[in-house]
Amino acid sequence: MCNFAISFLIFYVYHILKRKIADWEIKQAIANGEVIEDYPHDKYGSSCLVHGMTVEERYLHVLCSYPPNVKVITAYEPDPDEWINYKVRK
Repeated sequence: MCNFAISFLIFYVYHILKRKIADWEIKQAIANGEVIEDYPHDKYGSSCLVHGMTVEERYLHVLCSYPPNVKVITAYEPDPDEWINYKVRK
């Protein structure tokens, strides 16, 4: 279970919905994921790229701020042609 607050940057909600990613999938990916890239000076504030998997075994990348008040910037399914084991950029 996810024990942190989560909100979405409104500009990116359209992109997340277009990709058919549900909010509960994003929460699962963050809660069960690991930080694979860190962006301490991002324009939205300190953020990171999280690689996680849902209970349905869907791999997701979530760009977000750090807990406890997580702001989701965007989320997507990583392209295996661009990532090694979905964690390292090729």
